[in-house]
Amino acid sequence: MSSALFTQIFLTLLTGTLLTRLWLASRHIRHVLGHRRQVPAPFRGKILLKAHHKAADYTVSKTRFAMVAGVIDALLLLGWTLGGGLELIDQGWRAAGFGELVTGTLFLLSVFLIIGLLDLPATIYQTFVIEQRFGFNHSTPALFMADMLKQSLLLFVLGAPLALAALWLMQSAGTLWWLYLWLLWSGFTLLMMWAYPAFIAPLFNKFTPLKNRSVQTRIQALLRRTGFRSRGIFVMDGSRRSAHGNAYFTGFGRNKRVVFFDTLLKTLRGPEIEAVLAHELGHFHHRHIIKRIVMLFGMSFAGLALLGWLIQQAWFYQGLGVSTASSYAALILFLMAGPVFTFFLQPLMAWGSRRHEYQADAYAADQAEIKPMISALVKLYRENASTLTPDPVYSAFYDSHPPASLRIAHLQSLA
Repeated sequence: MSSALFTQIFLTLLTGTLLTRLWLASRHIRHVLGHRRQVPAPFRGKILLKAHHKAADYTVSKTRFAMVAGVIDALLLLGWTLGGGLELIDQGWRAAGFGELVTGTLFLLSVFLIIGLLDLPATIYQTFVIEQRFGFNHSTPALFMADMLKQSLLLFVLGAPLALAALWLMQSAGTLWWLYLWLLWSGFTLLMMWAYPAFIAPLFNKFTPLKNRSVQTRIQALLRRTGFRSRGIFVMDGSRRSAHGNAYFTGFGRNKRVVFFDTLLKTLRGPEIEAVLAHELGHFHHRHIIKRIVMLFGMSFAGLALLGWLIQQAWFYQGLGVSTASSYAALILFLMAGPVFTFFLQPLMAWGSRRHEYQADAYAADQAEIKPMISALVKLYRENASTLTPDPVYSAFYDSHPPASLRIAHLQSLA
């Protein structure tokens, strides 16, 4: 393949991806606004019209911002690749006279740092304009900056050794370097999953054991019924940064735990908390976490095997604006351009995730009461201002969870 042909393929897919994102977003906005006037029938009496209006307006604001961000992201990708951004940084570090390994590590860290800085205005706008306007932001500028500094420090402490090890393997491990890199990446991923709840998450949030005795009694009974063992049920001070509420399952091995946002516990009653936890345990029961890990490892295996071939192709570098072939240039080009080539697989990933949510809901219906589960979901949609009327095509393409009406109808059918 010639570099010119590869450039044309890249530009065609980038344009198609951007136009599809804009088309889906415009559909979503029209659909949400078209159903703004009335609360959907299944939710009447449970969600006020005022709350429905807020959810619609919040969704539209976020989607419009995503459209602008999508255009900017596409332009930035062009700037990094065909516009010569990566080439400029590469030649700059080469001129410094370091060895290939040090040059590659500094190149990667520089690119990720600049990407973070370029993303900062969008993050600030989303946090302090959109979230603030709808009453969700609790973060202060000082807390926001502290989080950014911690994230940058983690990038350096964890990312620099990983980048150094990855580049060393790519340069020294022969033709099967991609297999050894896959093993390194898989081991690092498992280590982070194990370490995150106990060592990384506490750097940003405070986690305390659940203290409500009546809720504890319900939860302990549920855990005995399901045979689930963990390091405990924890409450996270999510209200420190946001009014959004949620619950999630995290960790791996002995470090696995269930976490409730404190904002969620202020909203739900005991039976509703039990039902939400039963849903999270449903993911554990159906081994969704393990399945997702296996899928992630399978995709990374295939991706690195492909990179093992692309790294030898001159057109891969030149077609994306880099004149000098190198292991680190191949790695960053693959990471940047990869999403353009895999974008249209997203509906398949979303479908799998929604299927897991239905399975977890069915498990929760067996282990807890269905009415509290439905009322908990309604409260979650209301308190998080989640739209009840997403565009069906947009939802099928992006959403990891089923639309509210379908999810509740599914639960009612189980009753």
